[in-house]
Amino acid sequence: MRDKLLKQKNALRVKRKKRIRGKISGTASKPRVTIFKSNRYLYAQAIDDVNGVTLCAVDGKKLNQRANIQSAKEVAKVFAETLKKSGLEEVVFDRNGYQYNGVVVSFADALREHGIKL
Repeated sequence: MRDKLLKQKNALRVKRKKRIRGKISGTASKPRVTIFKSNRYLYAQAIDDVNGVTLCAVDGKKLNQRANIQSAKEVAKVFAETLKKSGLEEVVFDRNGYQYNGVVVSFADALREHGIKL
């Protein structure tokens, strides 16, 4: 029963993800920043959809940061520095089908605090 509920929950997230991705796209000058959160860690990457390449990424597992609100701020700080080194100041935010609350909001707000325009 539990597996069935998890599959259904994930299927609904994928459905939301496809709906969002139909509306947004990233370029080399304004990449799409997508976030992925597992139960333990948080990952983010900047993607140029025109050329199909990842411009930069950050891994919460390598930073020893868990998927909670405080750690999302730390991961976003490191990611903002990486974006600035790559010469990117403005991005399009892709919440990847997750609800815009908790970890996702704190990640986006921390990016804004560190000078990245969403």
